[in-house]
Amino acid sequence: MRKGLVVALLILIFAGIAGIFWYNEWRYSLPTPVPAHYRDVQHGTLVSLPSSAQQLLTGKPLFLHFFNPDCPCSRFNMPQFKALVKEYGSRTNFAIVLMSPKKYSPAQLQQKFDLPYPIPVLQDSAIAVACGVYSTPQAALIDTGRRLYFRGNYNRSRYCSDEKTGYARLALADLLNHNYSPIFSPLALKAYGCQLPTCTK
Repeated sequence: MRKGLVVALLILIFAGIAGIFWYNEWRYSLPTPVPAHYRDVQHGTLVSLPSSAQQLLTGKPLFLHFFNPDCPCSRFNMPQFKALVKEYGSRTNFAIVLMSPKKYSPAQLQQKFDLPYPIPVLQDSAIAVACGVYSTPQAALIDTGRRLYFRGNYNRSRYCSDEKTGYARLALADLLNHNYSPIFSPLALKAYGCQLPTCTK
């Protein structure tokens, strides 16, 4: 009798653990909910960036990395961002847009995430509004005419680290190759990750 109860209890515990894992996998496979007062910014729109980002518009494309250190997907995604900086840093201006209620200095992020070289860190939610970003991690690419070329995901993966669907990398390569009529996968443009301004789904 006692042995049967122990077995039944163990089955219930394992079923509960499996259910939690299944729920998390299901929850993170869903797109980030669109905020109630969200204002979409279409690709090709002239972007009016706030003064905090104006100095980065210097004749090169501008790649904005919307990042929240408390968002698991943002942390898993950092190696992909660093790889883009190393590959395209001479032809593109990069900046991190910190979307967190906590304050981090550029030096703190540089040290914590071992960035390839000092990268400007902006903490201005108006940049997200200007680009139509409402989750992290997201990438926004602004061309030299100050128009939104791409806003979307780095790739299709819960951990934001799938090289096979490198949407942000493909967008950046297309822009640098002067492809001004890109076609993006719908999966590239639907936001996945953590809601702003805090790390929730």
